Amino acid sequence: MELGDDQRLQRFTEFDFGVPWVMAFFHQDWCYEAHTPAELVARHLPDGAGEYALAVRRDARALLDGLPSRTLEVLWTAGSQYGPSFRQTTGAEWTRTVVDVCDTWLATQTQVPPLTAADTEDGLDHRDEVVAEIEAMRFLTAEVRRALVDCARHCTPDLALRTLLRAIEYAPEASLSEEQYRRLNGLGSVLHYGEFVVQNVEFRISDE
Repeated sequence: MELGDDQRLQRFTEFDFGVPWVMAFFHQDWCYEAHTPAELVARHLPDGAGEYALAVRRDARALLDGLPSRTLEVLWTAGSQYGPSFRQTTGAEWTRTVVDVCDTWLATQTQVPPLTAADTEDGLDHRDEVVAEIEAMRFLTAEVRRALVDCARHCTPDLALRTLLRAIEYAPEASLSEEQYRRLNGLGSVLHYGEFVVQNVEFRISDE
C-alpha cells in the first residue's frame, strides 16, 4: 500500500474526538477551568487545529438532526462525569450551543480544510455490530442503552460507539470481558480510530 493510501485511513488524532471528546471536559473540577459550559468547550479548542472543531460540530449536528432533546440529555449525562446540568437548559439547547461555539471558533480561523476520508467514516456498514455491543452492556441502565441504540440507528454507529466508550468509562459498575474488549477494539480498528480511543476503557476489563 502506498503511503498516501495509508494516511487516508488514519483519523486526524490518535485520541478521542468529536462530542465524546467534549464530554470528557466535564470532570469533577471543570468549574475551576471556566465559568460556563460553553466557555469550557471554547477553551479546549486548540489554536490552528480546525479538525477538532469540525469533528465536534459534525457530531453535534448529527445528534440534533437525529434525536429528541430528552435522549440527548441521557447521552450527555452518561458520557460525562459532572454535567452539563439540564436543570436550566435542555439537551437540544445545549447541543445547539456546542454547535454555536464551534461556529464562532471556526470563524476566527483561516483556511480550515474540511474533514475528508477516514474522518468522515460513519460506520454504517457496522451498525448491527455496534448495536449488539451496546445491548450487551448490562451494567448500563436500560435508558442509556436505548439512547445509545437510537444514536446508532438515527445518527451514526461511529458516534454511538464513541459515546458508548465514554459511558463505559464513567459507569460505576462497568466491567468488560476480554472478549468484549477485543470486539470493541475490532470495531475501533475498522472505524480507523487512533490507538488511545478504545484503549481508554481497557482498565474496565474484569479480572474474573
